[in-house]
Amino acid sequence: MFSSRKELLFVYSVKDANPNGDPLNANHPRYDDETQQTLVSDVRIKRTVRDEFLRKNHDVFIDGEPKTLNNRIKELKEKLGTESSEETLKKCIDTRLFGVTFALGNDSFAWTGPVQFKWGRSLHKVKVEFVQGTGAFLSKETSEQRTIRNEYKVPFALIATYAIANENASKTTDATDEDFKALVNALWDGTNNLVTRSKTEHRSRFLMVIEYNDDYNNHIGSLDEKVLITKPDGSKFTEDEELSIRKMEDLTLDITKIVEKIPVQSVKKVSVYKDSDTKVKGIEELKEKLGDGKIELIIR
Repeated sequence: MFSSRKELLFVYSVKDANPNGDPLNANHPRYDDETQQTLVSDVRIKRTVRDEFLRKNHDVFIDGEPKTLNNRIKELKEKLGTESSEETLKKCIDTRLFGVTFALGNDSFAWTGPVQFKWGRSLHKVKVEFVQGTGAFLSKETSEQRTIRNEYKVPFALIATYAIANENASKTTDATDEDFKALVNALWDGTNNLVTRSKTEHRSRFLMVIEYNDDYNNHIGSLDEKVLITKPDGSKFTEDEELSIRKMEDLTLDITKIVEKIPVQSVKKVSVYKDSDTKVKGIEELKEKLGDGKIELIIR
């Protein structure tokens, strides 16, 4: 099981792509009309992680391939040499981390996932663009007009998502600290490996993991709502300026509100991952508050 509670903040950028299309709305990017923020479902985020788990040869229950539950569980039992469905799913890293509801014949059980992701939201207002283009083929034999291709994209969005790792729920699923470390790596690498046509130019920018002491049963909560963006000089964006952001050089990520909330005496370790193009305000304050022994800074 997890040795202690953990919190995770992940920030990534999307450029000229669709962060998460809504299949019931012509694949329009999921969007909050009131705030003009683009949204990404927790299901999409977990799909990114699962796909990377598969690339790294982890055993995964929900592999994304169209098949019946009965066929999938049979397939896994043969591969893993297991008898019961519960034993089989405890060998799958995605069900250990995210939980599962399983019902097949008389065999049924449900695990609450020890890792729960919130929906992701852009940290600024985002414009959605509708794009049309021609297809490769004619619409019918007698036609001279090629088919028309319609799609949506956002010019740029910096999206933040948050997750909590619950040590209590991990007792049921047998999720380990090594599983959580694998999730962190899969989230970072998997986002960079989103190279389908609609997902090209997804880039991991910043990731923070706060790991608490073994006897601490609380957490800060909603780290995604405590991270801000500013102009490189520290001033605030106007609404029009937010819509005009197009690259990481246009902004600075500000984590000072998170740093202020960190309960130093209850924290075992804080790990910070960032890419070389991301400017972050608050890292020096974090180092000063925690001391060298409690912080790990990794440039990826």
